Amino acid sequence: MLTRRQLIQTSAATAGGVAAAALLASPAFALPLPRPRRPFSGKLGKLQLLQVGVGGSIAPADRSELSHHADVVFAGLCDVDSNALSSVAKEHPSAFTCRDFREAFDKHADKFDAVVVCTPDHNHALVDLWALRANKHVYGQKPLVQQLSEVVAIQNAIAARPKLITQTGNQRMGPEGRQITVDILRRGLLGKAIEAHVWIGGPGEGTDGFFWYGGLKDPIQPPANIDWPLWLGAATDAPCRPGLISMQWRSSWDYGTGQLGDWCTHLLDLLYFSYDLPSPVSVMAHTLNPSDFYHARGVLSTLTYDVSKQKNRAMFAKDRFVVHYGDQSQGPSRAELGLPEGKWPGSGTMIVCEGGVIFNQPEGAPEIWIGGKKVEWKDLKGRGEVKARNHWHAWVDKILDKPDAFVQTPFSYAAGIAEAGLLCSKAARYPQQELVWDKSKLAFTNHEEATKTCVTREYRKGFELPVVGGATS
Repeated sequence: MLTRRQLIQTSAATAGGVAAAALLASPAFALPLPRPRRPFSGKLGKLQLLQVGVGGSIAPADRSELSHHADVVFAGLCDVDSNALSSVAKEHPSAFTCRDFREAFDKHADKFDAVVVCTPDHNHALVDLWALRANKHVYGQKPLVQQLSEVVAIQNAIAARPKLITQTGNQRMGPEGRQITVDILRRGLLGKAIEAHVWIGGPGEGTDGFFWYGGLKDPIQPPANIDWPLWLGAATDAPCRPGLISMQWRSSWDYGTGQLGDWCTHLLDLLYFSYDLPSPVSVMAHTLNPSDFYHARGVLSTLTYDVSKQKNRAMFAKDRFVVHYGDQSQGPSRAELGLPEGKWPGSGTMIVCEGGVIFNQPEGAPEIWIGGKKVEWKDLKGRGEVKARNHWHAWVDKILDKPDAFVQTPFSYAAGIAEAGLLCSKAARYPQQELVWDKSKLAFTNHEEATKTCVTREYRKGFELPVVGGATS
């Protein structure tokens, strides 16, 4: 396995020269700042959308769902893949097209009201912040950011743009099932929260399609249809490798967030919606597979939250709330929890409370045990009413200021969820070491090396994160 230093040297000696030449020759770096635009008022016609990233695994589904909203038009399409862009453009012949998202803001900012961001993880924050700076509403795919420093950048941006409507790709919160769990926990129907166990199945040996852990592959020339420098975007110059462009960037330290980061929005969300958790104060990851190039696999992390000064302190059994989050289906002992024998599903979120245990798979209704005996959630007294909603349409309806429109996962929640997932994933680089986290300082206060390697990245010239100032009218 190559170290990161060796990887950089290899990149420069192999394909780096080709990519670097293209970067330096690209005229796009001279693009001016985007022009701010008044947020859509809901009175000027249909909502005009720009989608950045039209191919891949989730972008087509996002586009399809949004296209079925009667008040939506895709005004612009952007992708670094010329084949994907050409194909999707046939479905939306009136939309403008471009391969560099910065060009969309520079030349076409007056043509769209909101942005749908479906890029690989390493460019999420970059495009989200360009959109917020330009006063556009944003639907950003999960996880919201790829770096811990980007959590703060996003939080500062939404504070500066309070009127903009944001939503994160968390479609599993649309149906009633997970909403029921949130309702039960927020109402305290199972008593005070003690701890949580969260786990995801996989990733497998080698690859399962979305991840790759089978060894560092040799550099290749990027496919002719891919603008590789634009694909890299915020990331530093590096060679293209097999699998990265399609889906296996998810396991890469430079472009993805690993299994724990990839799934945190669909698993840790229940905890944040139910308890409005603060930033964790520490993280400790256990793994036998730390890596320079990949996020580790076979990880079990522990997040500790100090809830002693929270307004909702009464919802917790202790001043510290602990969350165990791992891959490889590392669920808790049923015997320890006083539950009947059985096998946990491959993925899920469990909250242990003083009055019972509640468990939810990524989809479906909750399972509940009280006194070690399974009970029907419908039999719990004091429940509220929840309503299934179309996750994508809810974002549009909120922008259009329609009555009762509700966005389940705005950036204000998604940033905190991403922070937790990133802490668990990145801490695996320093296994069996407790890292004390201070978000206000963007530092692991007891581990200088972890701060240097796990908190932020070097952004390439022309792709630096923009600073979003006060709201414009």
